[in-house]
Amino acid sequence: MLAIIHAAGWPIWLLLIASVIALTLIIERSLYLRRRRILPPSLLEEVVRVYHNGKIDANVVATLEKNSPLGRVLAAGLRNVNAPRDVMKESIEEAGRGTAHELERFLTTLGTIATLAPLMGLFGTVVGMIEIFGSQNATGTGANPTQLAHGISIALYNTGFGLAIAMPSLVFYRHFRALVDSFIIDMEQQAVKFVDTVHGARK
Repeated sequence: MLAIIHAAGWPIWLLLIASVIALTLIIERSLYLRRRRILPPSLLEEVVRVYHNGKIDANVVATLEKNSPLGRVLAAGLRNVNAPRDVMKESIEEAGRGTAHELERFLTTLGTIATLAPLMGLFGTVVGMIEIFGSQNATGTGANPTQLAHGISIALYNTGFGLAIAMPSLVFYRHFRALVDSFIIDMEQQAVKFVDTVHGARK
């Protein structure tokens, strides 16, 4: 494997760096974007119970804020329970935008790697082909077809490696995007339920 990497030339090192970054982001997002961590199952019911019991203070709001992304959204509403509906809803929406940005963190980088890796692989192959044909003398005499074919096959490792990085990166990017979208929709629905409960619209 090391011999192939060495033979493929310097462009493959860019692909190796991209693969390490992509793998790191996939592991980090897989650990972070877990439903129970983002949307604790009984959190809304607990917040409603605290509201009905009237035990709302700065410590409760701060603890809720640190609980989870959903907790931050609900804490914004809890902080404005005595405000008009529009003010409460606006504060929740503002907290929701910040939370959505946090959930989407690093996804742009992963998507960029998925798009760029095949081009980086192609670039490495082109560089390898230029070096192979540039090493032949001007008249083409003494060129060994076997060596030439072997050199071309080594150069193509860049393209293959670029595709090998891009495919899983794209799959995980799409998966994480869909996961984040579903989390945001669930948070919006739970926030609306909380607002309706506070303002007596939901019996």
